Amino acid sequence: MAELVETPVVMAGAAWDDYGLIDSGDGRKLERYGPHRFIRPDTQALWRPRLERWASDGEFVPGSDEDGGGRWQFAHPVPQEGWPLAWNEVRFTASCTPFRHLGFFPDMAPVWDWMGEQLEGRGDAATMNLFGYTGVGTLALSRFGPVTHVDASKKSVAQARANAALAGMDDRPVRWIVDDAAKFAAREVRRGKRYDGIILDPPKFGRGPEGEVWRLEEHLPGLIEHCRALLDDDSRFLFLTVYAVRMSSLALAGLLDEVFADLPGRIEHGDLAMREEGEGGRLLPTAIFARWSNPG
Repeated sequence: MAELVETPVVMAGAAWDDYGLIDSGDGRKLERYGPHRFIRPDTQALWRPRLERWASDGEFVPGSDEDGGGRWQFAHPVPQEGWPLAWNEVRFTASCTPFRHLGFFPDMAPVWDWMGEQLEGRGDAATMNLFGYTGVGTLALSRFGPVTHVDASKKSVAQARANAALAGMDDRPVRWIVDDAAKFAAREVRRGKRYDGIILDPPKFGRGPEGEVWRLEEHLPGLIEHCRALLDDDSRFLFLTVYAVRMSSLALAGLLDEVFADLPGRIEHGDLAMREEGEGGRLLPTAIFARWSNPG
């Protein structure tokens, strides 16, 4: 039976060559993405900025509604088609999207490292990335074996393929699937498929390619049950992240504790966060997570 660790864990991301959290405060954050700097809103930056002035190439100004909206305002020219960045061996394109982010989630870097640790020494591990977006996590997993990448957005999957080509990884064994993640996982169960690891990053609300409606609180338990059916005693991990919800990581851990009760290993939960650059850099929380790991 998997052990539930009730004490929360903080998975803190640090700066690397092509990304850094420079400063945060007053509901905003200043970040560097390669040669460019941007300001984006962040309601969890409740403190005051450390720097007196923020110089940036652009700022995302949010709309008046809580659930999104807004637009970019640029102080300097920024390539509309994007520009290349790298995380370890993975190269990909960053760009200013209408959804306030830059085409990838830098706070996932410690998760990519953690997944690699779970699969260390295995060159044939079959993994799946549900809600895989532009594929940086998929490409990080591809060094360990075949990956199934699933996202409902045809545009996101096309960008993921382009990132694979940019990284020189388009010959790696990745299945690129445009589909509703929940429906695809259910079909994989019916096919009798098995995976060594699964990562999923479901939205609060979304729609599949055929208009399927996804509501996190309503549909997540069933999806986790399907993921459990795709794992076994020899599998290594499941990693679940959730953004922008009024929910505790304990709730996610409780769900995994119930569904994974018959498997060995341990269940942990907590916050993802990014640490500001420089001495005394603060931790800016970004998401909650729950994870199951099985060292075997």
